[in-house]
Parts: sequence; structure tokens; C-alpha cells
Amino acid sequence: MAMKKYIYFTVFAAGLTTLAVELSASRLLGNVFGTSNLVWASIIGLILIYLAAGYFIGGRWADRSPYTRTMYTILLWGAFLSGLVPFASSPVLRTAASAFDRLEMAILFGSFTGVLILFSIPVTLLGMISPFAIRLSIHDPKQAGTISGGIYAISTLGSFIGTFLPVLILIPLIGTTRTFLVFSGFLTLVALLGLWISSGFRVILPWLWMPALLVILAITMTGRGIKATEGQIFETESAYNYIQVIERDGYRYLRLNEGQGVHSVYHPEDLIHYGPWMQVLAAPFFNPAPYNPDQVENLAIVGLAAGTTARQATHVFGPITIDGFEIDGKIIEVGKEFFAMTDPNLNAFAQDGRWGLERSEQQYSIISLDAYRPPYIPWHLTTQEFFQVVRERLKEDGVMVMNIGRAPEDRRLVDGLVGTISTVFPSIYVMDVPGSYNSVVYATVQPTQTENLYNNIVYLENEGNAHPLLIESLYLAAAYLQPTPQSTIVYTDDLAPIEWITNQMVLNFILYGDMEVFE
Repeated sequence: MAMKKYIYFTVFAAGLTTLAVELSASRLLGNVFGTSNLVWASIIGLILIYLAAGYFIGGRWADRSPYTRTMYTILLWGAFLSGLVPFASSPVLRTAASAFDRLEMAILFGSFTGVLILFSIPVTLLGMISPFAIRLSIHDPKQAGTISGGIYAISTLGSFIGTFLPVLILIPLIGTTRTFLVFSGFLTLVALLGLWISSGFRVILPWLWMPALLVILAITMTGRGIKATEGQIFETESAYNYIQVIERDGYRYLRLNEGQGVHSVYHPEDLIHYGPWMQVLAAPFFNPAPYNPDQVENLAIVGLAAGTTARQATHVFGPITIDGFEIDGKIIEVGKEFFAMTDPNLNAFAQDGRWGLERSEQQYSIISLDAYRPPYIPWHLTTQEFFQVVRERLKEDGVMVMNIGRAPEDRRLVDGLVGTISTVFPSIYVMDVPGSYNSVVYATVQPTQTENLYNNIVYLENEGNAHPLLIESLYLAAAYLQPTPQSTIVYTDDLAPIEWITNQMVLNFILYGDMEVFE
């Protein structure tokens, strides 16, 4: 009876570790290859294939060798090899990270494939445990259904816990490599104890080198940097992202995950950073002239990142109240430490932007939407219902400004979002950020016209006291205005298939990408 209960616990531990390895694999790969649906589909698909192979092989092996010693030996190897994955893949991932910076697609594809293959043996071995446990637990055929159902239920419960532990607790706390080692070490001990219970202490002696090696690796090989990018001064992992700070020629750049997007820029003296951040400043000047900078009373930023937009807005509009919503609290910490995100007028909230706006009691002069989890705009920030929330949080002369990514010859995401926004806002304008794959969409609460922007430029130049950063932003907005697309597409909370478009944009970027992306 004791052995039977321990087999059930073993199934629980194997299920927990299998899902933990899968989730940790997504972070291991996401740090280099990004978190697109294409990456997730590859990971999940191949893991399922490995598990299917494990179920098949394990069932046949269990019939030929229905012994607990056999099962725990298999489990021991699966557990141990799981702990070696991050070390075996480390040189491959470092090569891939450098290749991603240079967009060397052949190396990237080979690296991605190679790392996924590394998971084949340990995951297949772990998949063999459930059929082994069923074979060992069934002594009366009349109880086969009950026992099988119980074992799969216990394994699924372990998988449920293994889904949350690495992402919410261990990876942010100790990093991806140590997370692999924690689960590997835990399951190695489970396997050794199972061998001890079933076959005696002497049986485990030849295997004690495995936990010893894992301990040595944990002491000597962890704590190394994930990437070795030129100019890197800081890196960390959170529940949401791999976060990297690069410093070059006095400028600091915030990069996330695979590092193809620049999310924030900082220089202690220079404020003009050509990208979507400074184009937020032009938003209220689509209102009728004369519009003065001191008419801007407050600003909300969904996708605060490390505060580039907030810093620029403070210099242009003065110490107005700025509410910044950034779902990743670790990014806020990085912004304060490395990007001087310490202005007293900035309120940084570590929460989802839609949730924060819905519960805000403020009405804003400007709402900036710049929330990406590369390479995707979160779908719930692209719908008609969300833009209605934004409209409700804007003043009568308020303006929404949204940063949208695109591919060189693919503007479908821009077109679709303009179609959706046009069902809520009366006037919409689109500009392309020069030297990037970004478009900025402006939407005004009151009906406006393009001439307002030109008139405000003339007015501010005649006044002569507008901040140079504002003037530069207005000139760029005017110079790179595009025809507003006439789109009838409307994304809703019920149907917003933007991932289809974004997946194709990812492929286009891989094929044609040669410009910086700002997100």
C-alpha cells in the first residue's frame, strides 16, 4: 500500500515537472527568439509530440518490464536530463542571440530547432511515467478504469501546479536556469527515494552522482548572464519578460525578450529621441488653433515602459499629472534605476492598462497607447469596447494617440485598427515614424481637420516660446502624415483576430527587416 501511494505521488511530481519544464522552455527560448505565437506553437507542438512518444514507448516498456525499479530508473534519467537542458543549450542560445542582432536567419532557424530537439529525450522519458504507473497499479482488471482515471487526474493536478510555479514565482525570483535545476533536483530526489523504497538503499548508490552534479552546476554555472550583447549594463527576468538595458555612446536603451524592439531611450541631456515616444507630444495640436502647450492638463500612458514619453511630456508641458500603466512591475523598477524615471508628477501603476483606465476617475487631455508584448499588441487593447473606454476617459478636447507596428508592405493592422477606432472617434490621422516599422494614429474627441496641425505649427513658431522638442514632433507629424485608410474592419471583444495579421508581419520582418523597431 505504501508503494502504491508513493507511485501516485510520483505521477503527481512527474506531471508537475513536465509542465514546469514546458513553461520554463518557453522562457528559455523567449529570451532569444521572442514570445510570438509562432514560438509558442512550436514549443507546445513539439512537447506534445515528445509526450505522445513517451506514452507509446512507456506503455510497451511497462508491459515488458513491469517493475518499479525500471520506472524509477527511467524517471531518474528524465529528471536529471531536464536539469542539463539550459546548460547544453546555453552556447546555442548565445549564438542565436548574436544572430538575432544581425538578423542571420539560417543560424536562428538552426539554433531554434537545435534547442527544441534538446527537450526531446527528457520530455519523452517523463511521458513514459504515467503508463508505467498504470501498469504497476492495476492488479484487478475490474479496477482498470478507476485506477487509470485516478492516475491521470493526479498527473493533471501536478501539471496544473507546474503551470504556475515557474512563471509566477521561481523564474522572477531565481531565473530560468535555476528554475530548471529546482524541478530537476526535486524530481531526481523523488526518483531516488522511489528506488530506495522499492529496491533498497544500495540500489541508489550508483546514482548519487546525478544530484551531486546538479548541485555542482547550480553552484558553479548559474548566475551567468543570459546574453552578452555589446554595451549591456543590466539584465533580469520578470514574470512577463526578459529585460535588458543597453548603453551606447551615452544613450540607454530598454529591450525586452529577443531584443528587436527598443521600448525606451534615455540620455541625461538629449531629449530628442526619434521614435513614437515624441510623437505623442503632437497629439493635442490636431485641435483648432491656437492651442497652447499649457492647455494640456494631464496625460495617461498605457505601456509606460521606462518612461521616455513621460519624461519628454514633462519637459514640454510642465509638471502635469501623468498616470503611467505598465503591467510589468519589474520594468518600472528598471526605469527608476536606469532611466531617471523619478519625476514627482509621474504616477507609475503596475497593472494592465485597460483595467487601470476602466477604474480611473480622471479625464485626460491625452491618452497614449503603446502597450506591446513583442511582437503583439494585446488583443484586448485593440477592440471597439476598449476604445470606448478610452473615449470616456478623455476631456472634450482630448486626443488618443496609438503606436502601431507594421511590416514594410503590410499595413493591414494599421488599417484594421483605424476602422475600429473610427466607430468611436470622429477624426483620425495616421503618420509613419521615419526610419522604423511604426505608424502613429491620432484620434480626436471633437471633429477636427488636418489644417489645425499646420495652423498650430505657424502659431507656435510665431509665439517663439515652444519647446524645440515639441516643434520637432509637430514637423515630423506634418511631414509624414499618410492618407487615412477607409477601413470597415471592426475588432470587438468577441472577435479580434489580430494575431493572424501579426504572425504574417513577423514573417515579413524576418524576410525584410533592416530597420529599428520602436515599441
